[in-house]
Amino acid sequence: MMYTLCKYADETELVFSDIRKKDNGEEYIIVSFERPTENGFDTVVFELPSYNIINREGNYSDKEIEEFKEIVERGAHLFFKYAREGGIKFA
Repeated sequence: MMYTLCKYADETELVFSDIRKKDNGEEYIIVSFERPTENGFDTVVFELPSYNIINREGNYSDKEIEEFKEIVERGAHLFFKYAREGGIKFA
């Protein structure tokens, strides 16, 4: 399951997964930034808690990628919290 956190002015959508487990039992989540384009999507996908980029396609600039990495690093604890809670509940 993927949960939407927010949508930016440039149409980039930030989504995160539920808690997943690797074969060794380690928990992880996926955090994805995706922006529609004329030819598909610009995409960058991080895996937490490693912060590794596991997929990058399209035309996000290196500066944008660095900003996304900062968002992921600063918000990691919240991504895990909300993933455990089944997403963010808005009133």
